Amino acid sequence: MTSNRKPTALSGALTAAAAICTVAAFSGGLLYLDQLIERPFTVTTASASNASNPFPADSEIRKILAERIDLRGESVGIVVGTIGPQGRSIVAHGKFGANDPRPVDGNTLYEIGSITKVFTGLLLAEMAASGEVGLDDPLANYMPEGVTVPERAGKVITLADLATHRSSLPSLPDDLIPPDTLNPYATYTTEQLYRFLSRYQLPRDIGADFEYSNTGFGLLGQALARRAGVDYETLVSQRITAQLGMSSTAITLSPELAKRMATGHNSDLQPVPNWDLPAFAGAGALRSSTNDLLNFLAMALSTEKSPLTDAVAAASVKRRPVNYDTQIGLAWMVTESSSGDIVWHSGGTGGFTTFIGFHPASKTGVVVLANSDAGVNDIGMHLLNRDIPLTEPKPKPVEAVIDPKLLDGYTGRYQLAPEMVFDITRDGDKLFAQLTGQPKFRLFPEGGHRFFYKDVEAAITFVPADTRPSPSLTLHQFGNDVSAPRLAD
Repeated sequence: MTSNRKPTALSGALTAAAAICTVAAFSGGLLYLDQLIERPFTVTTASASNASNPFPADSEIRKILAERIDLRGESVGIVVGTIGPQGRSIVAHGKFGANDPRPVDGNTLYEIGSITKVFTGLLLAEMAASGEVGLDDPLANYMPEGVTVPERAGKVITLADLATHRSSLPSLPDDLIPPDTLNPYATYTTEQLYRFLSRYQLPRDIGADFEYSNTGFGLLGQALARRAGVDYETLVSQRITAQLGMSSTAITLSPELAKRMATGHNSDLQPVPNWDLPAFAGAGALRSSTNDLLNFLAMALSTEKSPLTDAVAAASVKRRPVNYDTQIGLAWMVTESSSGDIVWHSGGTGGFTTFIGFHPASKTGVVVLANSDAGVNDIGMHLLNRDIPLTEPKPKPVEAVIDPKLLDGYTGRYQLAPEMVFDITRDGDKLFAQLTGQPKFRLFPEGGHRFFYKDVEAAITFVPADTRPSPSLTLHQFGNDVSAPRLAD
């Protein structure tokens, strides 16, 4: 479903444009889900050569967490789990919430956002292996009567297209306009999702390009559940969590689980509500604990044999390119290196960021769960391969005072991507930005022509002009700079 209450893009390895589209999973979002959505990692040959090194000492991991929480003020409570030939380890630092002093541990529950997609991909692999579905089956085969699935150039959307983000479906439906940006998916129903699907026209050929799609995974979860004759949460329980002893992984929390649920926080470390994703369950609705996810990795690494071992191996097979060094399996991102692949996925909701990854050659794996919207992918990748550096701390922008008359020069519509437009408006002395299909967020002046978001880690710089209005803007997010020219009035 990676942000203070915008659908954060549910997380995954995305391009800057895709990430923004979803910011707020979720994976990722703008500032939607998958703030959800993290930038892709680059693993050099030198880094990969050490990918099988043992983990740092627990004391070193604890220093990393203490820096993020106590020095940088980026999170409230982080738990790291590692698994390898030497066994399992849990390192935790921080607390349940800004107003909850209980220390977090391996049994604390977090929203895992787009890591849910890994479970959906595994269900697809398991059901394909049993003959219940086929990877190349049309999505239309599993939709209710009366629902139309768009086609293009004689091709239909298959289950594999959905699982590899190649369906040509958008990150989020264009009619998802949440009445409550603190819980943006709560009121969007499965019926609305089906109506959107039935009227949507694909902008490009199916399979042509990678476009991270929470819409696609929401539909994949619905399709698999319909085929099995149960709801998505029950399907995950029956096929995965019950088999692996993952009793703390669920969507609907029992009173006992609810007591162990951490509080999410925005970038200002203010508590925010949990998210509900009824139509997008397969894209980012699960909550889980570090201990449970280590059970999952034990199965994935074959350190504990399970009927699911072969299915997770099939799900992590590289199928389609994402960028020059990363491909996607059935949800899993697979980053190539000279010593073997690093298989991973990240997650993000409005108040949580998460990472899961493993290195098959060395049989090592890592889980990182944090209860804020500051990213933790770098921690997970660094622990799997210490040549991959941790990110440097970024100074927080300070709001500047500007002449409100200047705002008129920035208002207008700017084309970020073929189907994504920034609508910049003002209300009195305040400037706002709204990306196609996403809520409106305020922009705060930083100085010059630069503005920053408080809801997500992103900024916008307007290109000055001799005469107003500004001819373009540049979006700064995830280390990328994406230009958006102004559209004619």
